[in-house]
Amino acid sequence: MEPMRFIVNQIESTKRAKGLLVSGQIKTNDNVAFAPSGKQACILLIEQEGNCHQSAIAETELILELTRSISMTEGDIIVPSNSRPEFANQFEAKIYWLSKEDLLPGRAYILEAVGGKSEATVSKLKYRLEKDGQHQIAANTLSDQQYGVSNISLAEAILYDPYSMCNAMGHFNLLDKFSGEVVAEGEIHHGLRRANNVHWQTLDIDKQSRANIKHQVPKIIWLTGLSGAGKSSIANLIEKKLIDKTRHSYVLDGDNVRHGLNKDLGFTDADRVENIRRIAETAKLMLDAGLIVITSFISPFRAEREMARNLFDKDEFIEVFVEASLEVCEKRDPKGLYKKARAGEIKNFTGIDSAYQPPEHPELVIDTETLTVEQAADEIIGYLEAISG
Repeated sequence: MEPMRFIVNQIESTKRAKGLLVSGQIKTNDNVAFAPSGKQACILLIEQEGNCHQSAIAETELILELTRSISMTEGDIIVPSNSRPEFANQFEAKIYWLSKEDLLPGRAYILEAVGGKSEATVSKLKYRLEKDGQHQIAANTLSDQQYGVSNISLAEAILYDPYSMCNAMGHFNLLDKFSGEVVAEGEIHHGLRRANNVHWQTLDIDKQSRANIKHQVPKIIWLTGLSGAGKSSIANLIEKKLIDKTRHSYVLDGDNVRHGLNKDLGFTDADRVENIRRIAETAKLMLDAGLIVITSFISPFRAEREMARNLFDKDEFIEVFVEASLEVCEKRDPKGLYKKARAGEIKNFTGIDSAYQPPEHPELVIDTETLTVEQAADEIIGYLEAISG
């Protein structure tokens, strides 16, 4: 039999909780614990539809009365004292993909489960499963109606049981962050123990201390736009002007990082997601060092730009849409890439056979069809100085 798991949906008093018994059996006089707090009590009464019972089985709505007062919270899970769920922020799971858009490892989704809700990423797709559920196939993504086994990382730990032990506590949904669409269902296999063994190292010197000795306010200037829109030229001039003002800065350029940090990545959607994830994390380290960081990347997907923004404190991230039409960018074509893409020599080229999603609410829009590089750089620096004080 599955272990007893009772979800608290409503608190009637410090001794009475209303909710749903999602698995197992509960009886009066059972010794129970509240997860995640660990507080313990004993079951005094079990009520169902106004009647008292000695026991109840799964999938029933109940009111439980305790022998003592407990400070409880909606969403708490009442469990046997000797059979508690696990608590982790990384686990291996089987997932069933339901979206017309392919799974992209590294992209942020929302995970919803009985034991909690958190931002989640598929950190590693281990393999795809054939329909028979037995044969494993190497894969980098999953398409609609495909199964796979992956590692999943969460921003916040959740309570869970392996699906094989408790279906209700081991099941989860993945949702698109923007539309709320359910893109996948999943079954948790087991936690990844290394997740519990990695801790932040406390350091005496913090971001503010590093910024203070540079006499500046660290910021991220995130330039996004089509190839040929002028991002690299603008980023280069911004840094030159900041250096003239004795500001400490650094440009992370899309082409340059592919010679080192990201040289193992291609240009599939999945690789683009990972490219931006690495850059965002690198930019965060540089900002923690007290620098003004200018990033120059197409960064075509809103989800990844939002992921990058969420790494930083409010007002640290300045998204700049370097705007120019596809026709103008293709006419400029400074690197000859559009010509190669049109000839079929380059696949997955943004604007030709791979989508670009323009920012919806950027801090700045720089129209390079009307502004020179000099004017664009000055406008961005003016904005930077205005918000930095």
